[in-house]
Amino acid sequence: MTAVKTTETAAPAGDIPPALPPAVTGGARQRRRRGSAFDRALPYLLLAPALIAILWLIGWPVVSVFVTSFRQLNLGELVRGEIVWTGLDNYVTVLQDERFWDVSVRTLVFTVSVVVASVGMGLGIALLMRVLTPWVRVALQIAMLCAWAMPILASTTVYQWMFDQNYGILNKTLVQLGFDSFAGYSWFSSGTSTLSVVGLLIVWQAIPFLAFSLYAGLVGIPRDLYEAAGIDGATGWQTFRAVTWPEIRSLLMMVTFLSTLWDFKVFAQIWVFREGGPSGESTTLPVLQYLEGIAKSHFGVAAAISVLMMVILGLITFQYLRKLLQTEEGKL
Repeated sequence: MTAVKTTETAAPAGDIPPALPPAVTGGARQRRRRGSAFDRALPYLLLAPALIAILWLIGWPVVSVFVTSFRQLNLGELVRGEIVWTGLDNYVTVLQDERFWDVSVRTLVFTVSVVVASVGMGLGIALLMRVLTPWVRVALQIAMLCAWAMPILASTTVYQWMFDQNYGILNKTLVQLGFDSFAGYSWFSSGTSTLSVVGLLIVWQAIPFLAFSLYAGLVGIPRDLYEAAGIDGATGWQTFRAVTWPEIRSLLMMVTFLSTLWDFKVFAQIWVFREGGPSGESTTLPVLQYLEGIAKSHFGVAAAISVLMMVILGLITFQYLRKLLQTEEGKL
């Protein structure tokens, strides 16, 4: 009898899945790679329509103004459809004009004065709202909202009535208070007084936005910090410098930057009051641009002024971003 040997194969200790063919593993790795690339590109694809719209609505006018600044584009060329390139002649004409430099200095002084006054008063009102009773605070906020909602031309007309030489309420009130020299006083007899009235109007219009923005930042400051400062015996100024100022410094920089951009480009108020007068003494860069482009039909020169204004605003923006980055690095 012959014995038959049978060989039994031992089962593996663990369940090891069979190896997949190389083609299968390669395909899965490729699909994962494609999926990762699509996921990275998806946010940009979603933002693309909005980015294209912004570039078309904002970027194209900027490019058009820049190109126009190198052309001789007066009323004759505009009607005939002629394209006459002049290179840098428009810039040379503007930069050699002494009036441009006088107007530029006047615009910068006017902008700085209005921004300092509006931001300072906005911060003061924001600090005041933090300590007022609820009913008084709500009444003040409603009054500021009404002032903010008033159209620019309407508020400018009201200020014209208030400062009128013969029928203005301001002159009549000053005379009633005993200042007889203000009877028939003209607030628009010089460029300085005219810009002062315009600046007062712009400050009045800007305070609501600044006060509400800064008040929102003040509300976010924890009260524990003020309580700790009070326990340490800090005065009001010391509390502001040690607690309030570090918390709202970035916000204050932002609203100051926005106010600078807005006040630098003010046109409607100055034009409605005296159209840059008397004798051009209240003319600013936006008014000068309008006079050259619309009144005199020198569109190439006006475009050059616009480009120079954008350069000035670009320098201001650069300084703001540099300060902002320094502030953020200090926080980190």
